[in-house]
Amino acid sequence: MKSSIVFVTVGTTKFDKLIKTILCDDILNELNKRGYNHLILQIGNTTIEPDCTPRCGFTAIEVFKLKPSLEQYMTSADLVISHAGAGSCLEALEAKKPLIVVINDLLMDNHQYELAEQLCKDNHLYQCTCDTLLELLKTMDLSKLQPFINNRSKEIAQIIDHILGYS
Repeated sequence: MKSSIVFVTVGTTKFDKLIKTILCDDILNELNKRGYNHLILQIGNTTIEPDCTPRCGFTAIEVFKLKPSLEQYMTSADLVISHAGAGSCLEALEAKKPLIVVINDLLMDNHQYELAEQLCKDNHLYQCTCDTLLELLKTMDLSKLQPFINNRSKEIAQIIDHILGYS
């Protein structure tokens, strides 16, 4: 059977709630119902040690903290679930991967939410919080996502600059 990979990234941040949410049996079961059976977690700056025991139809659950590049994981993934960092979002979209962005609702002054909201309005990705991820997984239709056109990167950068108050 072909391995169908979900790659989860929190970047260099600490987003323990996302890691714990992804590893819940309900989430793993829903992902497996959609055909995924291999999970790779990039867990960033955390002290938690996730349970990587294969379960809920997943034959492999791998974990690492940080790597110099995530390119190989992005390109091999069949689905990317990411925090809302601009770099992670744009890397997944430019790799033409279906993307779910999970907003860290614990952050103050959450400019990441505004970026994810715009990309979601443009139908490039789905967005949710940890609390709404399961419902999104049950209802999403990845075929409705629109490809991200690289020539919009400048526009996205301008949006980010505006959000951060640089323009």
